Amino acid sequence: MKRFLLAAALVLAAAAPAIAADKDKIHRLALQISDESPEKMTTVLNNAANVSRYYSEKGEEVEIRIVAFNAGVNMMRTDKSPVLERLKSVTESLPNLTLEVCGNTLDNMAHRENKQVSDIPLYKGSKIVPAGVVELIELNEKGYTIVRP
Repeated sequence: MKRFLLAAALVLAAAAPAIAADKDKIHRLALQISDESPEKMTTVLNNAANVSRYYSEKGEEVEIRIVAFNAGVNMMRTDKSPVLERLKSVTESLPNLTLEVCGNTLDNMAHRENKQVSDIPLYKGSKIVPAGVVELIELNEKGYTIVRP
């Protein structure tokens, strides 16, 4: 019996650092939005909120990025977003959320609309990245889980 207790104690002692290290892990999620569908945009925002809440309740950290390209950029435009109120609600409640907008798509939109990129109104705090797809590739290489709802 003593040997069993000693063996159990050794197993628990060996596993403790792994359990502690897992607790310190930062989860990373990148959500892709490339559709003009308000339903998909809402799903992306709801996924961000749900994932953040889940890990918060577990006492764990999560970094979330929403990467918008193609028609999904309209989600971030204050003049066209069909989900602007939900976007505002989610971004105000999630300090761990970063919004990223594809520069290539913005260039194309500006050209089609006879505007400068700087004239396209983006939601506050949106970060322009050179290319949305490239950003997703690089986030994946950094350990982010990529999800396209």
